[in-house]
Amino acid sequence: MDRPAPGAAAPPAIGLTGGIGSGKSTVAGLLVELGAHLVDTDAIARSLTAPGGAAMPAVAQAFGADFVAADGALDRTRMRALAFADPGAKARLEAILHPLIGAEAQRQAALAAGRPVVFDVPLLTPGSAWRARVARVLVVDCHEDTQAARVAARPGWDEAMARTVIAQQIPRAQRRALADAVIHNDGLTLDALRAEVQALWRLWSGGGPP
Repeated sequence: MDRPAPGAAAPPAIGLTGGIGSGKSTVAGLLVELGAHLVDTDAIARSLTAPGGAAMPAVAQAFGADFVAADGALDRTRMRALAFADPGAKARLEAILHPLIGAEAQRQAALAAGRPVVFDVPLLTPGSAWRARVARVLVVDCHEDTQAARVAARPGWDEAMARTVIAQQIPRAQRRALADAVIHNDGLTLDALRAEVQALWRLWSGGGPP
């Protein structure tokens, strides 16, 4: 895609969302291939809770040393189990992470240099600050059985854990209601998924490859 001329208005930002195992990350990669500037909030969260991450002092203070791994990173397995069992703990963690994620996302978006910005946000909801930051929302959707099977194939996961996470996420119907476009990612080959992403990119960007 051609970049705007100097002084031209920045292209509208796109919010990309979808449930765990929906294929959202694959779609994000395809959008990058087409020229998008990706801001991945999951990646930001991982960096904030990595060894030496900016969120780790507050996490250690709020949850204790048991939730800090030997290398200084967040003990994700322990934290995941706590968050499943205790919604209050999940809220405390989000209160630490979300402001830091938002600030870093804005910093990264400022580096777009005229390219369309895609915010990859799992928790994009009607009332969230993220919805106000984007002009369009793209939802990647698939059946919950497909989600569970994909997630269960990941190291350290099983189907029961996958379905627990799915049940705690935004319902599919509510997520689709946010959408300006939905990609139904059940049974699509990678080539078919790429074709859908390319068609939507052409429609929304007014350019892109043929």
